[in-house]
Amino acid sequence: NHLFSLLTMNDNPLHTDENYMSDHQHGRTLVNGLLIMSLVVGMSVRQTSGKAIANLLYESVTHDGPTFHGDTIYAESEVIEVTPSRSRDDRGMIYIESRGINQKGDKVLTLRRKFLVKRKA
Repeated sequence: NHLFSLLTMNDNPLHTDENYMSDHQHGRTLVNGLLIMSLVVGMSVRQTSGKAIANLLYESVTHDGPTFHGDTIYAESEVIEVTPSRSRDDRGMIYIESRGINQKGDKVLTLRRKFLVKRKA
């Protein structure tokens, strides 16, 4: 979390300063939300977009709850829409929603994304 925050130049004490966060509503540092988004997308790739030609869109990212150091994150995805490409017969677009869920079953992140894939012959 510290390294990710530093690499992305996010020096918000929410992610790096335990002392500052001791007086915050959560009482401890939060894991950077973009790190959680990256994990959820990464965990979903094998089942959804592992052979994608291109990522086209990320949208509707919602941080549904806090994530703390030591939490275990799981990802689940569902297909929202499948659309054939208008310009290439051998390609199509997949639109999915992915969710990050912690070890207690609480949803911590929701996002939607679209990617381009080769169509089956």
